[in-house]
Amino acid sequence: MFNVEKVREDFPVLKKGVIYLDSAASSLTPKIVLDKMFEYYLEYRSNIERGLYEFSQRASEEYENTRKTVANFLGAKSPDEIVFTKNTTEAINIVAHSLSFKKGEKIVTTLLEHHSNLLPWIRCKERYGVKVELVKPNIQGLFNLTDFEKAIDDNTKIVALTHVSNVLGVITPVKEVAEIAHEHGALILVDGAQSTPHMKIDVKSLGCDFFAFSGHKMCGPTGSGGLYIREELMKTLDPLYVGGGTVELVEPETFKLKDDPSKFEAGTPPIAEVIGLKAAIEYLTSIGVENIEEHEKILSKKIYEGLVETPRVEVYGPEPKFKLGVTSFNVSGFSPNDVALVLDSTARIAVRSGMHCAHPLVRHILGKPQGTVRVSTYLYNKVEEVEKFLSVIREISRSAGG
Repeated sequence: MFNVEKVREDFPVLKKGVIYLDSAASSLTPKIVLDKMFEYYLEYRSNIERGLYEFSQRASEEYENTRKTVANFLGAKSPDEIVFTKNTTEAINIVAHSLSFKKGEKIVTTLLEHHSNLLPWIRCKERYGVKVELVKPNIQGLFNLTDFEKAIDDNTKIVALTHVSNVLGVITPVKEVAEIAHEHGALILVDGAQSTPHMKIDVKSLGCDFFAFSGHKMCGPTGSGGLYIREELMKTLDPLYVGGGTVELVEPETFKLKDDPSKFEAGTPPIAEVIGLKAAIEYLTSIGVENIEEHEKILSKKIYEGLVETPRVEVYGPEPKFKLGVTSFNVSGFSPNDVALVLDSTARIAVRSGMHCAHPLVRHILGKPQGTVRVSTYLYNKVEEVEKFLSVIREISRSAGG
């Protein structure tokens, strides 16, 4: 049974009295993750795959064990499908600049995307002369599949789609879009930054060719993340960087790359962070991702209903059954930044305000040039915290009404 009070004991920072409702930006870190990272630094700090001595062998084993843990967590067929990255942004850029584009080919993405799943594709357009077609959601952030059917054709090289919107929390129809893409011989990349921490992921069931995620949003350290690459594609892609650890053989004027994930991991990696990522995944697994998802549904429903019922509050996105634990809103008469500052200064409530690295969505779909206030939950949040948040919003609303 999920026990939020017991979970909160694992996060020492919560003893400071903060109400942390910004986990969509970055989650808090449980002590067990920090302990595993400190253990590496204190007991066997060394490089991986470089030494035959005990410290290096232990570090290498821990590093590769994380690859197995990530593969299991994502439902991948093999650890050989997992590349370590520093975040989702790097993972998407690896794919964007590892594909061989031809002039006349097309990239399909959407206006729902975080900049990290938009800018790399715009750069491909500028560099390689490919076309970028943007599928537009409705004002709730929901898609009509027929729009993907119209956009994706036999010239489409890749479809890039967020799994869950970082602004609206909308869950997108990844599996259905993947089927459409594959009918035309196109690949599909899924931005899983907002889904991986909050719901059970199975990359095989989703049908994706690439899946990117960040560790820092799922109780892991900053500088940790990963990229799933379907095994059949691994050998066909050229890495973004080359250097130590990526090669089998080097001659004075040529080299031969490895054909496993390490060819994408040039140089000394963030070893402690990767070890911390393993600890984070094991922590979430011990609690149960499904339990976390159910807990967040309760919180999200309460937030959504409370905001909708508050005068002078405009809520964006669909009702809770279509989304995960992210809600964006504004209070009439206040800028998003003003609301965020009042929440922090009066009740130590941490939320995000602004454009959320999603200018096209916030400006052109929602029509909010100043941005929105975004509240997001995770496993350590309590109903009482949500109630406190809503009470402050009601106070702000009353002051706006004069």
